[in-house]
Amino acid sequence: MTLTFALLAGLAWLGHAALRIRRGIHMLQLNSYRNSRYWNWNKNNWNATLAVREWLPLAAAIPALFGFEEAGFIALTAVYILLILLRPKEKDKKKLVFTNRVKRLAATAAVLAVAVGAFGLIPALNGFTYGLLLLPLLTLFPFAAVIAANTVNAPMEKAISNSYLNDAKRLIRSMGQLQVIGITGSYGKTSVKHFLHTVLSQQYNVLMTPESFNTPMGITRTVREHLRPTHEIFIAEMGAKQLGDIRELCELAQPKYGILTSIGPQHLESFKTLENVQRTKYELPEFLPADGTAFLNADDPNVMSYQAKLACRRITFGFRNPEADYRAIDVTVSVKGTAFTVVAPSGETARVETLLLGGHNVTNILACIACGHVLGVQLDKLAKGVKRIKPVEHRLELRKNGSITIIDDSFNSNPVGSRSALEVLKKMDGKRILITPGMIELGEKEFELNKAFGSFAAEACDYIILVGPKQTAPIQQGLKEAGYPPERLTVVRNFTEAMTVMREVAEPGSIVLLENDLPDNYNE
Repeated sequence: MTLTFALLAGLAWLGHAALRIRRGIHMLQLNSYRNSRYWNWNKNNWNATLAVREWLPLAAAIPALFGFEEAGFIALTAVYILLILLRPKEKDKKKLVFTNRVKRLAATAAVLAVAVGAFGLIPALNGFTYGLLLLPLLTLFPFAAVIAANTVNAPMEKAISNSYLNDAKRLIRSMGQLQVIGITGSYGKTSVKHFLHTVLSQQYNVLMTPESFNTPMGITRTVREHLRPTHEIFIAEMGAKQLGDIRELCELAQPKYGILTSIGPQHLESFKTLENVQRTKYELPEFLPADGTAFLNADDPNVMSYQAKLACRRITFGFRNPEADYRAIDVTVSVKGTAFTVVAPSGETARVETLLLGGHNVTNILACIACGHVLGVQLDKLAKGVKRIKPVEHRLELRKNGSITIIDDSFNSNPVGSRSALEVLKKMDGKRILITPGMIELGEKEFELNKAFGSFAAEACDYIILVGPKQTAPIQQGLKEAGYPPERLTVVRNFTEAMTVMREVAEPGSIVLLENDLPDNYNE
């Protein structure tokens, strides 16, 4: 009977371990499959990884220490079944994507888990009661199995990635007439990509990387799955987390044109300094050939102050800097949208109207107009194209929820975009409500910038709902120092609770700004 009970305990343990490992793989995916980032996430979330309930199997194994091995196996089985049945039902904002890489990772982790289970179970069957204690201890640390599996698979994943990358390079180089445009920046690059695709599609057959496909494998997938000989222009969004990332993407995509939307304190946890961000983002303009063109944001001092070595032509755009090559004048921003007059380097002008909200979108549109004009699209045609631009999903997107207007800016948040979003909210008529967890990945400046965000929010909002007590501590301090009434502030644990509070405090005609929505690995 002991063997039967031991096998049942092993199966129950394996089921529980599988769920824990699956969650670990999900968090690894959200952390870009990087062991270092995943390890840091675990260090910052021990309350989730080592929840009190996960220690219960240790207590269940205690009878074995007093010679009651069968009772220990039975108790262990019961506890693991309960942990499986009563595990917290977590509603993921971004679900685990079962890519081939995830399947390979899960298979390796499963092999490791079975090996570990045998390592604990076999000694227990031979009278070594420590084996029963070893099983619970190992399930306490599922991230170890995930990191081990990711490390074991690393050489294979690198070989697979390289084969796909080389195939994508071959396809791009085989299309001699293809014009490639790279877009990078700390923020704004996804919006500019979508806007540029809209205005250039009036005259050219254009392919762009979808969603936020801005990594080597994202661009590779787009090229291998969607690039056709009929395409004339390929727009590649280029993201980065460390030095050299943009250079790697340029070597893959071979851009002739490059747009630098902005440089700011984004991802400072990995970049460490703003200077490193500048060096990385300028890898795109510095890569461009002599007959290429770099389009630079003249309104951004971090873009303009960098001493770059460019072989290509340099064209600037902006509406705050009067020396920009492509300028916007007579700018009007209202709840109905934005209008301005664009002035080209030749002095030619055109009136531009768009449904887009926020002053920062004027700069984004100017980047597209400058690029399109250089590529041969007439200014008045570009203005018509801008009129067709639709807001990118979750980026200052207006939608109705009954009598309430939602300004959905939940994709991500940064110091420039969040300020612009609050400026839009401030101009709205009705009760103005803000829901936000604040900004992340700003390194040493994160507290300071979130505190400043809180100070400005105090001027723009009638009611504020903050998501995450710890995450929003600097915003709370900024609100307090600005004298914001505490009765108009609520701090909740998650987005679901925030929406419940919003429905309680909103009135007909209220305006609700959703500013940022952090991924699941930032849940408190």
